Amino acid sequence: MLLLPHGYPCSSYEFRNLMPALADRWRTIAPDFPGFGYSGTPGPATFDYSFDGYAGFLDAFCTRLGLDWYALYLHDYGSQIGLRLAIRAPQRVAALIIQNGDIYEDELGPKYQGLRDYWKNPTPEGHAVLENAVTEEGFREEFLNDVRDELAERIPPELWTVAWAQLRTPNAAASWSG
Repeated sequence: MLLLPHGYPCSSYEFRNLMPALADRWRTIAPDFPGFGYSGTPGPATFDYSFDGYAGFLDAFCTRLGLDWYALYLHDYGSQIGLRLAIRAPQRVAALIIQNGDIYEDELGPKYQGLRDYWKNPTPEGHAVLENAVTEEGFREEFLNDVRDELAERIPPELWTVAWAQLRTPNAAASWSG
C-alpha cells in the first residue's frame, strides 16, 4: 500500500501518471484534501485548514478505510501533513519516501520570506499582501519554478489552471485567505 498525500496547490491529479505505473506492484491511494481537487470545501468554521487539521483528516481517512500499514510518500505540502500523520500513528508506517518535502521551517528559503514575516507579525495589512500574491501566475510558478525550458513544456497547464479555478470558489478562498 502506498499513501500519496498531494502537494500544494494541486490534488490527487498530480499522481495520475504515477498510480497506473505502480499498479502492477502497489495498491495506491491518493486522497484529495478538503478544499483541493474535486472534494468538498467546508467553511473555515467547520474545518481546521492547518497542517495539523489536514493530518487529522488524513488520519480519519485512513482509519475509515482500514489502512493500517502503508508506505507514505512525503512531497511538497503533503510532506508536512504526512509527517504529522506518521508521528500520530507510527505503527502504520512501513516506509517513508521523501521527495522535495519541506519538513523544516528553515528549508522554506528566501522565496517564502514574506510568509515568514507574516507568521511573526500577523496583521490585516500583511494578510492582504499575501492574499493579493496568490494568483494563477503564482500557481504556474509553483509548478514550473526552476524547471528547465525543455522539461517545462512537458508539464501540463491543467495542473495550475484546474487548481486555480477550484481554489477561487467562495469557501475555498475563505479557507486559505483567513
